Amino acid sequence: MTNDVMALTPRMPDPASLAAALYAGGPALELTVTGDGAVIHLCTAAGRPVVSVEAPLLVHVPDEAQRLLGTDAATPATPYWWTEVRASTAAPGAHELAESVCGRLTMLLGGSTWPPGGARTARVTVPDEPGSRPGAQPVPTVDVLTDSTAVVLADRPLLFLTAWLSDLLRAAARSNRALHLVTPADARLTAPLRTALGPPPNRWVVHDPRGGYYDGLSGVPLVWQNGTFMPTADMPTDAFTAEAAPEEQRQLTLAFRTVHTPDQRLVLGRALEAAWRHLTGTPPVGWGTAEPVNLPWSPEQLTDLARDRAPAPTQLVVVGAPDRTAIATQRISRTTAGVAEEIRLTLGYEHPQHVPLDALESLATTLATEHGLTTMLVTLRAARCDLTVPAQWEPPPIPVSFTLGPRDVRTIGRAVASRPPIDMRPRPVGSPAEPGLHYPLGDGTQPSAWAALQRLGAHLRTPTPTPN
Repeated sequence: MTNDVMALTPRMPDPASLAAALYAGGPALELTVTGDGAVIHLCTAAGRPVVSVEAPLLVHVPDEAQRLLGTDAATPATPYWWTEVRASTAAPGAHELAESVCGRLTMLLGGSTWPPGGARTARVTVPDEPGSRPGAQPVPTVDVLTDSTAVVLADRPLLFLTAWLSDLLRAAARSNRALHLVTPADARLTAPLRTALGPPPNRWVVHDPRGGYYDGLSGVPLVWQNGTFMPTADMPTDAFTAEAAPEEQRQLTLAFRTVHTPDQRLVLGRALEAAWRHLTGTPPVGWGTAEPVNLPWSPEQLTDLARDRAPAPTQLVVVGAPDRTAIATQRISRTTAGVAEEIRLTLGYEHPQHVPLDALESLATTLATEHGLTTMLVTLRAARCDLTVPAQWEPPPIPVSFTLGPRDVRTIGRAVASRPPIDMRPRPVGSPAEPGLHYPLGDGTQPSAWAALQRLGAHLRTPTPTPN
């Protein structure tokens, strides 16, 4: 039984319907708001958060519910409203309250709930318990909170980067805590959540059906000790390595950075769109600041959002059409060099022969010539073509190519950058007068490409001697 319940409605949850839904807990519960108004928390009188209700999202992106909830998810016609409710497992009656909030919304507005059959409308009484006031609660609606760690128990099949989880990651960081997501062994993460979770001290903690816990990304065994999950060995558990990764399926990842001169006419997102079109033949379908991705693709609109948030950075998630599996994360920030876009685009392929390796050099030319490319690293790995992250071992990615943009070639010196200590020679890309350099490293099957990349990186970082 999942702790998360969604209401998918054809009509907007207006203040009146939201008030009726939130009243499912009766007048004893209080409301607090976090995440710049994006998350409402129902709290007991003692200040204990028991249910989180995310601000309703108007989803314009087809098949987004099927991507995140499964192919059997029933949705109204696009666009529709997605309201997500999460219950704390630490509060008795919280799950029933979450179901009642969603059930009341669909009763008033039409539509459906997920999981199917998880709706009720009766008032639910949540017993009060002593606790801190809401203002003193540094990390809301978690299942276990210690001095060092916020623990969330999650049992949905696929975990994704919701506004609530984004808020939780920020709140945990502000309070100097790690966030630990605890799931069953068959759960998976989306690529944006995997990226946002980052390295330890944040962790994906997997419950081993044979007993104990292990890290879902490294496989090392974990134990609950001194209020947090700690590794007990360096080697991965048998449960992590027992199931092999798909032999035929592949993931191609492009990690690239562009820098632009600040200008009122600047439109961001065009480098990502160019890469998407080059490799798939179509543009992205949708974008947003979290999952579900709810807005139709529009470089102009995402530029407006980034401009409104500046000088603070903007984090985005971008998705494509369901018949061409691709997903990207994009970070937009102001730097001393200008406006930077850091993009990580991953594409899935059912068979190795479908991977368009021969298109990478021409893409590098386009990005270097038209989109202010500074660097691009392309890697290939054997992994799920649906781009989700399982709690099992997958082979590490292998470098395919590295591209250095014209500005960095000029800074390093073309003579130095053109003569790296690797077997394969770089190829000029972009303007003949001021080119970038594209370094082929292999076809993604030779692990020795990592050593070549390290030698290349050391060479490019070596200061150029100045003449006497």
